Amino acid sequence: MVVTRQNDKLNLTLRGPETKATPSPVPEDAEFFGITFKLGTFMPHLPASHLVDGTVTLLEATSQSFWLNGSAWQFPDYENADTFVDRLMRDGLLTREPVVEAALHGQLRDLSLRSVQRRFLRATGLTHGAFLQIERARQAMNLLQQGVSILDAVAQAGYADQPHLTRSLKRFIGQTPAQIIRQSQPG
Repeated sequence: MVVTRQNDKLNLTLRGPETKATPSPVPEDAEFFGITFKLGTFMPHLPASHLVDGTVTLLEATSQSFWLNGSAWQFPDYENADTFVDRLMRDGLLTREPVVEAALHGQLRDLSLRSVQRRFLRATGLTHGAFLQIERARQAMNLLQQGVSILDAVAQAGYADQPHLTRSLKRFIGQTPAQIIRQSQPG
């Protein structure tokens, strides 16, 4: 969730999960802040699958409010963002799917694999496998930024070989291993 102020106009945009590297549009002369939700937190009235690799800007109700699920809501600011999120939760417009966290920790025993897959996809917009691929790419990027060699990053992140790592990083991060290393070097 991103709140943007540009030319004294406020907008609230919902950004979904990304399955490929994309540039974030940063408007000139704009101030903004974001609210990032923990994995598995979603808006039941707005399917996460509609937000994958995309955004939805909510319509303005007044200069200080926007429309959300048929009601006008005051734009949050940095100081009251926690209260805003608490109100969304209380009103049922934001919820958590506990199956997502349990699936990530391998703690599901009472549900069928198909039920877990369906609930994970509903809450995140991504399959469990797609999420794991993205996380592996992030892990590899972090290793490279910490000075780990490319071949050691391949092994530690569980890639088959260097070309596999390179393809994954280009897709999910938008950079090759060499570019990540260059950017993380001082000076």
